[in-house]
Amino acid sequence: MNLFSGFLAIIMIYEGKLVNGAWLIVLAAFFDALDGFMARLTNGDSIFGIELDSLSDIVSFGAAPGFLIYVYAFSDSTNIVLPLIAALPVLCGAIRLARFNVNAKSEPSSFFIGLPIPAQAMIIVGFFLTFQGSPEFFDGLKHGVNSVVIGIIFVLSLLMVSTVPFDKVPRFNKEYMRQNRGLVFLFLFYALTIIVLQEYGLMIVFSIFILRGLIVFGIQFWNDLMSDEEQPSEAI
Repeated sequence: MNLFSGFLAIIMIYEGKLVNGAWLIVLAAFFDALDGFMARLTNGDSIFGIELDSLSDIVSFGAAPGFLIYVYAFSDSTNIVLPLIAALPVLCGAIRLARFNVNAKSEPSSFFIGLPIPAQAMIIVGFFLTFQGSPEFFDGLKHGVNSVVIGIIFVLSLLMVSTVPFDKVPRFNKEYMRQNRGLVFLFLFYALTIIVLQEYGLMIVFSIFILRGLIVFGIQFWNDLMSDEEQPSEAI
């Protein structure tokens, strides 16, 4: 259903129904989250599931958002660089998913390494849904909305191939919830915010998600730096 929703999103975008396509990408994210939830609930994860999930994600959260951005912001321009920029979500997303698959098989972790591809797709979709009816909001910028879109794509693509840690969706079992109450409540807050505020909720939630990951990464980097400086040097 994730893959099917992503395919339908591309068709809707091609037909000019960009809003419908954007919400189909959100629907794909719902099915993606539901799949992971059911796998953790039933302890039914498998190598086959990991591969199929990633193949679905590259369409729904790489190709579809990239095509959405191209049609929305770049299709009226003759600049040959813009299609390459629109391709970054799928290109960097493929690298991100390949690394995830390798790590999932060898070194399971309690957090994601690099921004998950569904998160970057939700930022792109949230931005489009929030501002698609208000292009005049960016009239003061040299290249209008493209000035912001290009920056967002570069930042999100860089975060996908980075080593910044990001929260995984919590497991909703008694033991996990008892040990990680804060994270569980945070994700419940995320879900409620998206349901109530819709496209604005997508922007708010995934901006917080990214900011939290960057803050944690910054703190870890600083602590590692300080611990290296405090180690006594060996005598010659």
